[in-house]
Amino acid sequence: MSEPIAQALPSYLDPAHPGPWGIYLEQVDRVTPYLGSLARWVETLKRPKRILIVDVPVELDNGTIAHFEGYRVQHNTSRGPGKGGVRYHQDVTLSEVMALSAWMSVKSAAVNLPFGGAKGGIRIDPRKYSQAELERITRRYTSEIGVIIGPNKDIPAPDVNTNAQTMAWMMDTYSMNEGSTATGVVTGKPVSLGGSLGRVEATGRGVYVAACEAARESGIDIKGARIAIQGFGNVGGTAGRLFHEAGAKVVAVYDHTGIVHNANGLNVLALFDHVRENGGVAGAPDAQTLTPDEFWSLETEILIPAALEGQITHDNADLIRTRILVEGANGPTTPEADDILSAKGTIIVPDVVANAGGVTVSYFEWVQDFSSFFWTEQEINHRLEAMMRAAYAAVSAVARQHGVSLRTASFIVACTRILEARQVRGLYP
Repeated sequence: MSEPIAQALPSYLDPAHPGPWGIYLEQVDRVTPYLGSLARWVETLKRPKRILIVDVPVELDNGTIAHFEGYRVQHNTSRGPGKGGVRYHQDVTLSEVMALSAWMSVKSAAVNLPFGGAKGGIRIDPRKYSQAELERITRRYTSEIGVIIGPNKDIPAPDVNTNAQTMAWMMDTYSMNEGSTATGVVTGKPVSLGGSLGRVEATGRGVYVAACEAARESGIDIKGARIAIQGFGNVGGTAGRLFHEAGAKVVAVYDHTGIVHNANGLNVLALFDHVRENGGVAGAPDAQTLTPDEFWSLETEILIPAALEGQITHDNADLIRTRILVEGANGPTTPEADDILSAKGTIIVPDVVANAGGVTVSYFEWVQDFSSFFWTEQEINHRLEAMMRAAYAAVSAVARQHGVSLRTASFIVACTRILEARQVRGLYP
């Protein structure tokens, strides 16, 4: 009888520098001892189901031809079609897209949505291109990945530097290629094209709900609680506004332009106006400027990293003085930082639960598109909050049962659901 073989890192990644995928693999290794008999299937989680790398050639406004590298990775589809965003960023790598697709698998299963995980990206700095050029790039990219996406195959959504307009171009391109309107091929669309009310604020609202649940369990009153936020876009900005409305004090905000701080609480609504006019938080009135080390060192009840992955590492984790860290971004905390913070008693609400509000309302949008029956924003927010609370409660219960962190508990819940589906389906052929 042959022994199972744990295969090496895929040949297309550098074992010395596996990137974000390496972080994900370490997370899977940590959860494996809790999977029981399902552990025999664990290598499934370490292998993306499908990876597509495409060339995106486009004629620029000046008549030259530019080529961009594009990706679409489907990590796992045992529980349903792939689901995940598309990001436009000059530093996008295959390892990053692989990890993000895997975290989407975990996230969908942790919230018990009937989706697998997928992710896409183009290596491009969108700030350097016109709107017309971005439209042509989006349409060409959509045509190139069109062979593997679809309402029942893989459903893209907005991510870093993409938005509802991007999704409208993707939906239209896919529909034109198919010969019929397919609103369900993407989520995060404009409402006029079958998008869902509440989708833009969904991730930030989910972060707020998850933070409130963690605060309640920890005996922290949200009213008067000190909040620090890294990132002030849809996620960080929405969460900040909801905390402000609940009576919390948003004492610091850190974005790509700088860091602003007011110990008595920033005027969040005025800060939104300042960002709209100036492109970032730097120079906001009634606020002092901090260095990154000073930001991470702030004493707070809740800290929300809502920017990019890899922001909290072994280099700055020792500085952090917060009771609860709520991951608004995907993968903002490295495993080394995780261990440092856990040893200090910091509660970490992991990304796969904390920022699952976006994929949850994307699920609502997908359902509404299939039925051509649309809900009110109040109904959507109510359903979102109920699902987020249920997901947090399930993960928290597993954490107490096994005496593990919320991150490990979320992986136990999600990986168990994924591998149960894989086991029951079996292998074909």
